Amino acid sequence: MADPRTRRVRFWSSAVIVGAVVLAVLVVPPLAQLDEQAVDLSLKLLPPSWEHPFGTDDVGRDLLLRSVYGLRISLLVGLVAALVATVIGTAVGAAAGALGGWPDRVVMRIVDAFSSVPHLLLGIFIVAMFRPGVWPVIVSVALTHWLSTARIVRSEVLSLRSRPYIDAAISGGASRWRVTARHLLPAVLPQAGLAAVLMVPHAMWHESALSFLGLGLPSHQASLGNLVQSARSSLLAGDWWPTLFPGLFLIVPTLAVAGLAGVWRDRLNPRRRSELML
Repeated sequence: MADPRTRRVRFWSSAVIVGAVVLAVLVVPPLAQLDEQAVDLSLKLLPPSWEHPFGTDDVGRDLLLRSVYGLRISLLVGLVAALVATVIGTAVGAAAGALGGWPDRVVMRIVDAFSSVPHLLLGIFIVAMFRPGVWPVIVSVALTHWLSTARIVRSEVLSLRSRPYIDAAISGGASRWRVTARHLLPAVLPQAGLAAVLMVPHAMWHESALSFLGLGLPSHQASLGNLVQSARSSLLAGDWWPTLFPGLFLIVPTLAVAGLAGVWRDRLNPRRRSELML
């Protein structure tokens, strides 16, 4: 287990970064009153300066503003996809654990079958059926990331079923679904919530990978994956800032979210941390 002082430093540093990210995506676009799509070829590929702290891209757009807009889109995709995936995984895992027997075995074999296919490959297959946009990416990420949550919830439900108060409820005449709704689901919500938080960085990276491959958001729409993808030619020409800053906007917030989730995981159940890793 981590030292309490180290855990405290990790928590506050992660909390400050997450707070700054939320403040930036909520406040900067309305206050800036600038069009992040505005093209000015006279400002093409300017290095970082006081006027443009992150420099400009290959068509003269301000990279700081573009990175904030891209982070907002990537964060939206990550949050919504993580929420949908958690709901699906919690429902499937709770049903499998509560029913037990052959329904549990059938459901878990289906989960194993989906798990055998790489997430990115399955995500590419899903987004290829739709036009590029935010919602196809959210659907793709959500449908490929509920499996770990289902396993976590099922494991917790199976553990709870052996508790004396569950036996007492069943002996008192409570139906299987009433026991699940009144006792099992509330007990697994902390683990499901933690799984959702841990899934947000994963979903953001997944969206960025799809956009980088040209299968996610439209190329004109700012997302962190699109920004990194469009900066490849500039990087080969020696202009490093169009790649570096969007990459940092992806790496630093996801590490901060993961740091907060790690502290939550340690506090929730320090003896079973490995089970809650996605």
